[in-house]
Amino acid sequence: MHTRKSLTMMIVTGLFVLAAMMAQAAEPTLVAKVKKDWRAQDGETAEQIFAKVSKVAHFVPRGWEVAKTGSGDEVVVFSWAKHSSEKTGDEYTITWEVASDGTMTLGPPYAKPMELGWQAFALSLVASEVSEEEKNPNLRFLHDLSNFNFVTTAQGKLGDLLKRGRCAITNDPVHVTYLPPTFKVPETGDLWAVHLQVDCDIPGPAYFTRGGVVLFDRRGKEDWKPASVFARRIANHPPGSWFDRPEP
Repeated sequence: MHTRKSLTMMIVTGLFVLAAMMAQAAEPTLVAKVKKDWRAQDGETAEQIFAKVSKVAHFVPRGWEVAKTGSGDEVVVFSWAKHSSEKTGDEYTITWEVASDGTMTLGPPYAKPMELGWQAFALSLVASEVSEEEKNPNLRFLHDLSNFNFVTTAQGKLGDLLKRGRCAITNDPVHVTYLPPTFKVPETGDLWAVHLQVDCDIPGPAYFTRGGVVLFDRRGKEDWKPASVFARRIANHPPGSWFDRPEP
């Protein structure tokens, strides 16, 4: 026959087990929500992006989990490593904060190119590998103009325009970067930037056609804007006509 004390202990133990089971059930639910609902600006899911990036960059997926911040909020965490030989605990992480209204905030800043799609994220990682002198970075991918078609202009996609202008990326570094809103002026919003140097086999000033600087940036979900003289030529004139007319 159970005593009152033993019954109390059984109830407490049962509640503890139930709470643990509910917590375990909540983790996959939150992860599943991110996997299902988060989308890059081109419509890709995080898992689609990771699968593609792992084929071209030093990017080894490790797994998903739910963790708590210092303030007690839950965040979804995806872990990855540059090499399969790296020990557990040395991983890089990507996080999603899920608000009560379902809004998801991606971080940290190095992961924000994901919002532009898999190629932008992969380019940012490979470019970082080059700057950090990682062995065997995928320079072929980094210099493939097709991978820059996520940058769009009134004349068309950037990679296609550079191809038609007989251009090639010949110098590193290549940059695909993100800058958060400034602390003092938060309304400036998110800022992405793409920076290339190209040689172009076309008539024109040597400071454009040899090591010409192509710089575009994008604020939030606005259109991409040219941020260098050569970029303005590319955005405003058809390929092959970039230097036909002088500009102020």
